[in-house]
Amino acid sequence: MTFVIWLLIITSLVLSFLSIVFPLIPAPVTLWSGFFLYFFFIDKLGLSPFFWVSMVILTLVLVLSDIIVNSYFVKRFGGSKLGERVAAIGAIAGSFFPPLGILIVPFLAVFVTELLQRREPKQALNAAVGSFFGFIGGTFFKIIMITVMIVWFVLAMII
Repeated sequence: MTFVIWLLIITSLVLSFLSIVFPLIPAPVTLWSGFFLYFFFIDKLGLSPFFWVSMVILTLVLVLSDIIVNSYFVKRFGGSKLGERVAAIGAIAGSFFPPLGILIVPFLAVFVTELLQRREPKQALNAAVGSFFGFIGGTFFKIIMITVMIVWFVLAMII
């Protein structure tokens, strides 16, 4: 039975990294699934209150950063509020067309959205480029955050 639980824990941690390519897989949920499996089935005292509080804070940073980074870049490159929202929706829709859909769909969606709002093609293109950089920046930050959380979890288990 312990082997199965460990297999599920490892699977949940791996799935959190897959959320980088497939945004429909919620990284925080998969990470927390692994934490809870360990807590409830392996060692109730192995993870300190400091660990749990830190993971809550890091989870909030992980969730909010994705939204903030994307919005920042779309805005910085001249995109509209609607363009920001469409970029987020485009990232989700693009995840159904791996591997390049997650890059192309938001880019095209923002470009078309900005054109439909009667923006100049150059402005629309800049906003679309902003959505691309927002995705890249958010992805980079997400990789760092997920790695930190998993490493912290592993260290908390063995220390």
